[in-house]
Amino acid sequence: MNYFGQLALATGLGLPIAVIGASIGQGIAIYGAVQGMARQPEAAGTIQTAMIIGLALIESLVIYALLMFFILSGKLPDLAALTAAGVKF
Repeated sequence: MNYFGQLALATGLGLPIAVIGASIGQGIAIYGAVQGMARQPEAAGTIQTAMIIGLALIESLVIYALLMFFILSGKLPDLAALTAAGVKF
C-alpha cells in the first residue's frame, strides 16, 4: 500500500514541480536574452535564435514530465475497487 501512496504523491507533485522549474528557467533565459539585446542591439538576431532553441529544450523537458504523469497516473489503482475489496486507508 505504501507503494501506491508514493506513486500517487509522485504523480500529483511531479508535474507541478517540473512546470514551476521550467517556468523559472524560461523567465531567467528570456531576462538574459532581453538584457543582451538591450546592450548589443546588433546581436539581437543571434541572441534571439539561441534563446528560442533554449526555450524549446526547456519546454521539451516539461512535455517529457507530462508524458511521465500520464504513464504514472495509469498505474494508480482504482480507489472504488480498493474500497469494495475492503482495503482500509
